[in-house]
Amino acid sequence: METFGSRLAAAVGRFGNLCVGIDPHPALLAAWGIPDSPAGVEQFSATVLEAVAGRVAIIKPQVALFERHGSQGMAALEHLLARSAESGVLTIADAKRGDIGSTMAGYADAWLRNGSALAADALTLSPYLGFESLRPALTVARENGRGVFVLALTSNPEGASVQHVGGEDSVARRIVQAAAAENDDGVPGSVGLVIGATAGDAVRQLRLDLSTLNGPILAPGVGAQGAGRQELRKTFARTSGIILPTSSREILSAGPTVAGLRRAVAATQHQVGPGNGAGPGTD
Repeated sequence: METFGSRLAAAVGRFGNLCVGIDPHPALLAAWGIPDSPAGVEQFSATVLEAVAGRVAIIKPQVALFERHGSQGMAALEHLLARSAESGVLTIADAKRGDIGSTMAGYADAWLRNGSALAADALTLSPYLGFESLRPALTVARENGRGVFVLALTSNPEGASVQHVGGEDSVARRIVQAAAAENDDGVPGSVGLVIGATAGDAVRQLRLDLSTLNGPILAPGVGAQGAGRQELRKTFARTSGIILPTSSREILSAGPTVAGLRRAVAATQHQVGPGNGAGPGTD
């Protein structure tokens, strides 16, 4: 069975490393002139997928913005995940799941098991009940050729109150070490991290060793949040895995036309660099 890490490496080699977020936020739906309803979410998602298919390696739907519309919103997400698979676009379900025991196993079964209507290629996870609490998801992901991205160093100000605790032996550093231990040497790893694209100072201050991860890093914060090629280089200068700079609002605000979205994707790809291998792209 081909691993998520291998599939991601192949897709990035073909299309570059930009990850496009699909966030059907009420303000964006209004700006596009479509209703804040399950039908509007479906239309929004289908339009973005049409614009990015064959142009980017991976997309990241924000689960909460589908979930707010109940079962019909989740049905729209199921449709997006299925159509993405048919189009050859990899998906990260940004659900930030984290729990213990049978509850974590339930989340794993929903999001990472082959045959599930909600199965994505990868899932974001929260490790703050202890990294080992994620074991059911790690196991199911490995058994089904899927991946995970574990929150390690987020860009929100409140994150530091947990992630920076311990100084040089910080919570963030232990998460990085635990994730690296899950990946095999010599094979693109499928256990990745979420590290904000503007977190360069914190990476250095906490002495996070990203050179041994051998897995992908999801790097939100490109575009509207201020990160570009310089910030990516600063944050991920010594990283061994693939960096996935993520842009949502900057690209989505260029809708509602497919042509407008495609122009925004191309501009953002130029901004972050080609990025078809380890670390941020270079000219």
